[in-house]
Amino acid sequence: MKRFKRSPLFWPTMGLCAVLLFDLIFLPGFFTIQLKNGYLYGRVIDIVNNAATLMILSIGMTLVIATGGTDISVGSILAISGAIVAQMLGPGQTARTPLAVCLLVALAVSAVLGCWNGMLVAVVGVSPMVATLILNVAGRGIAQLITGGQIPTVIYKPFCMIASYVPGMPLPFSVLIVILMFVLAELYTRKTSFGMFVESVGTNATASRYSGINAVMIVFLTYVISGLCAGVGGFITTSIIKAADANNAGYLIEMDAILSVALGGTKMTGGRFSLGASIIGALIIQSLTTTLYAWGVPPQVLPVVKAVVVILICLIQSEEFRGLLGRIGNGERKRAHA
Repeated sequence: MKRFKRSPLFWPTMGLCAVLLFDLIFLPGFFTIQLKNGYLYGRVIDIVNNAATLMILSIGMTLVIATGGTDISVGSILAISGAIVAQMLGPGQTARTPLAVCLLVALAVSAVLGCWNGMLVAVVGVSPMVATLILNVAGRGIAQLITGGQIPTVIYKPFCMIASYVPGMPLPFSVLIVILMFVLAELYTRKTSFGMFVESVGTNATASRYSGINAVMIVFLTYVISGLCAGVGGFITTSIIKAADANNAGYLIEMDAILSVALGGTKMTGGRFSLGASIIGALIIQSLTTTLYAWGVPPQVLPVVKAVVVILICLIQSEEFRGLLGRIGNGERKRAHA
């Protein structure tokens, strides 16, 4: 237990357990899971399925933030990716273009957009917030140009299965995508030197350069990975709504992605990171959203309640805040003994 308490997964897991414990006590039947036709259904399954896009975005965002940067363009890249796939597939039940080609083209464009962000930040030296704000604003317009200002629908069955069930698999296919991307990212960051270089650059970029690390390339690659993650998120979002909504798809999801990383314990100033903790952070956000809707909280009030709960979770995770509470508690006990 002591070893787990020192793990970066400990406090995010405690935050998630707190939300789920509330559901267990105050929302009867919240954890009910049913098996129908070989597929699992229930609110818990919905949480994981609906959080799939956010979990994938949090993987790329974690690496970007670990270098001391941020990427507020992922929502726009997501919209562009979805628009490309929808336009290439067409509105019919038969694909205008092979599905694999559509996905590869969307991923390639997402990677190019990530390269654009990486070039501005790592090569040109533009502030990450300003550099990614450019694409955040322009990206929606690009998605609108791709769709011609319309909201193209997608009913091609193989594509719609991305966010649904596939034969022989009891969980939604999007869950498998999350697991696959997490495993690949975890292997790449922990079984190669890339993760160590990311943490080194985030801790002290100048010292990293003097030690022989190509800090420019490391930062550049993190934005490319973030763009790729946003591209995959575009597939899932478009598959869920069966349409490419350039205006609303992924709107403000970059804020939730940043919050997921913060809830996972990665410091916004960069340094050590944990992809698993960021995934749990994304689950906290989606669990909280689902809980509040199940509790009957009006949509217009939802952000306020959500913000209050998130602040409480962040305070619990803060070592400084826990130390302050400990000092206050010690002071009270000393006065009581006196």
